[in-house]
Order: sequence, then structure tokens, then C-alpha cells
Amino acid sequence: MDRRCFFVNSAIAGAAAATFAENGGDAYAVNGHPLRASDSEDSKDAIAAAPLFCAHEHWGSLDALGATSEGFRADMIAGAVPVRDASVWDIVLDPYFNGWLFAAGHDAHGQARTRGYDSVNDWWRAQPEQVLTFFETPLRQQHFTGAFQCIRQGISLLHGVDILEASLDVWEKADAAVKSAYNNLFPWYGRALTRMNVSEVIRPVHPEFFLDSEADAEAERAVMRPIMRVDPLLELWPAVCPRRDRLAEATDIEPRDAASWRAFITALFDLAEAKGNVGIKQLQAYTRSLDFVRRADAEVTFSGDLNDAEKRVFQDWVMHQCCSQAHERGWPHQIHTGTHNLAQSSPTPLAALAACYPRMNLVLLHCWPFLEEAAFMAKHTPNVYLDACWQTVLNPAFLEQSLSQWLGYMPSSKVMCSQDATSVEMAAGSAAITRELLSRTLTALGRAWRISPESARACAADILHNNAVAVYGVGTLYEPRGTML
Repeated sequence: MDRRCFFVNSAIAGAAAATFAENGGDAYAVNGHPLRASDSEDSKDAIAAAPLFCAHEHWGSLDALGATSEGFRADMIAGAVPVRDASVWDIVLDPYFNGWLFAAGHDAHGQARTRGYDSVNDWWRAQPEQVLTFFETPLRQQHFTGAFQCIRQGISLLHGVDILEASLDVWEKADAAVKSAYNNLFPWYGRALTRMNVSEVIRPVHPEFFLDSEADAEAERAVMRPIMRVDPLLELWPAVCPRRDRLAEATDIEPRDAASWRAFITALFDLAEAKGNVGIKQLQAYTRSLDFVRRADAEVTFSGDLNDAEKRVFQDWVMHQCCSQAHERGWPHQIHTGTHNLAQSSPTPLAALAACYPRMNLVLLHCWPFLEEAAFMAKHTPNVYLDACWQTVLNPAFLEQSLSQWLGYMPSSKVMCSQDATSVEMAAGSAAITRELLSRTLTALGRAWRISPESARACAADILHNNAVAVYGVGTLYEPRGTML
């Protein structure tokens, strides 16, 4: 984790929360004088009016939509819809929150299996009161976390039920509302987008997404755009590789050497572009450093029983080929940084990648706890941008910290706020909290530095919407109106 320490960041976030509490629940204190809630009402109105561009979302990463050996069906098949009735527990026990419950010592699906059920969903259908009794303590222990609050507030905003109340009647109402909504998935997304004031949605998908589709593929395209994950391509080196074989069949190119691999990657990118793809995304920061060295063709072993060093060379080579394609097409490249594998997920090695491909905008996702490193790169590198997505889900204080640090150091044109949510419900809650935190930050900074209302409105519109329009080349710019400060 180099010089950065988790506990240092936690202390900063804790101090911010403490300051807020000392001010009696008001927003920030400016020059020792707390801002009262009434001071930020105009800011809230202006920010609520601005549309939100959600450029990195995982809607559909839920058990109800099913899974394949490579991941959720929604990421593999265009137009994938639920394979069974959705449940409120699909939303609550999403991959994020369920994983954090497990890390806290609560194996939800394991508890269901000990009672003879395949999943919590089956257990809930048979014994709802028993399920609520089991979850009462695990959920209470998570009440103050960003993940729980995003889920809770999203369900409340979109379905009108507050699951903070642990009563059977409340949870059954939430369950019925979720089931009804997800029975007609993409029209539901469309209605939710209107309620959330979301203008555009971009969702990462696997390369196979551009090969397979279901009847609702066009309905999906009407509400969200795909961005192709290239990390699967970095794992296609084994001698026996069914996934590579399937993609080779689809492109009619068998990748064996440098020339055929280049043609194979180009063909995959052509397929994606024909289906409305808007960029590339990778998550190698979860497993290795982000130092992608440029490799000569002769260095690479393209298949076989590769050792770790050979795998690294292969991955470096493939990543540069993907970046070259993105550069030629003017596509942005989303890259996970921080949050996992902290010893190797600093974004600083990506400066070399940005320099190699100036027509490829690099969007650094998450960035926490490497807030300063990411900001330095964005400030000094024309094609590097920051998206604070997932920070609200992790801990809203992280986003407050980021906004305050970033806006005081670099141009607001470099900052975006997607939600990185697994469901539209989690996104709705996260978006509401994000708007609130942006309002607090701009109110405090605007009053502290006597920034004009027009400038503050423009800053909010850029962060929520316009910066993403410029980076991804989709949507239309929003011109803010009304009062801000």
C-alpha cells in the first residue's frame, strides 16, 4: 500500500464525520462557522435538476438473472432478463453486500443450506419470519455502512418501502414491489431512470455479449450502452481454452502468433463497435500491478503451459494491442484502481500507458485510497480522468474526502461520479447520497471562496453529467439554470 495507510484515510474520514456531528448535523464548517441546512437548499435544488450520467454500472449482477461459468448472464448475453421471480433478497444480497456480510461472519446462503434450502430466496419463500430473525443482527451491524444505506435508500426511493424496519409486513411489501418491477426488466429500468434523473447508463460487458442476444436486446440498448471488458482477453493463453476457441470461431480468426492475434483483437473490436460499444474496461488491478510494459512480438509466448513471467509478458502485449485499438477508435478506457490488492493497485504506473495512447482517455475508477496519486495524474495528464464510482457504496465519507481534495487541486472537468451499483436500486440510493455530498461540498467551497452561483452550477453539471458526455462521446450537454448558492 506504499506510503498510504488505510488507517490514515479512515482517520481523515472519521474526522470529517466528527466535524459534521460537532456542527449539530449541519453541513461543513467554513472558517469556523457551520453552514446550516437552509444554506444548502438552493444548492440541492440545482444539483437535483442536473441529470446524472452513470458511466460505470453493473445493473443485472443479481442471482435472479442467472449466471454462467464466466459471470452473470447479463454481462454475457444482450437482453438477458430474470430467469426466475426477483426477490428483495436479490437486491440486498448482491455480490457486494453479501460478500461483506460473509466477511463479517454471516454466511447467508450457508445458513439457508443448513435448513435444507438452496438459497436465501428459497428459504424466504418458505419461512419468511425465520429469515428476518436470522438477518436482524447482521443487518443492524451494517446500518451505518454505505452499502446498506445505498440499498435501503434506493428501495425506498424506487419502491416506497423502508427496509430499515425489520417487520415482515415491510419486507413482504418490498419483495412484492421488486418482483413486479423485475418481471418487465427494461421498461422498469426506463421508469427508474426517469425517477433518478439519469440521462445515460454505461455497463461493462464481456466480449461474448456482442455475439449472443435474447429477445429483449433492443429494449436493453434503449436504456443503456455497453463498454467491452478486455480483461478476459488477457487470460486466453492456455493451450486448451474453450473461451478463446469460441471467440475465434465467431471472428473466423484462430489466434496463434502476433499477426493472427492482432487480427483477432481487431475483429472483436469491430464486432463490439457494430453493436454500439463505447469503450473498453479492465480490472487487472485486482490481481496484478498496472505496469503494462510494451513488449516486442518476439518476447511473447502466445499459448501453452506458461509460467508466471510468460503470462505477464502475454498480458502486457495483449493490453497494449487493446489500447492501440481504443486509441485508433477514440474510445475511453476504464481502469480499476485501489480498493483491492492495495500493494499493487496504485494508478501511478498508468502514466506510461496514457502517454503511449493520447487519443485514448484513461478513466481511473474508484481511486480510493490513492486519491492524491490519481489527482496528480489527472491534473498533469490531458487524457486522464477520475470517476469516484463505488466510493459512496464503500463509505460516503470517502466521496466527501475525494471531492474536497480533488476540487481544491485540479480542474472540475476531470471529475465524474458514477455509482458502480449492481442493481438500479443500489444506484438510486447511491445517486441520492452522491448528490447530497456534492451539494455540501460545493456549498462549503463556494461560500469559503466566494464563488459565483453560475460557476458553482456549472461545476455541478460538469461533475454529474457533462464531463462524461465529453469523455464517452454520447449524450448531450446540460446547461444549468436557477440558483446555486
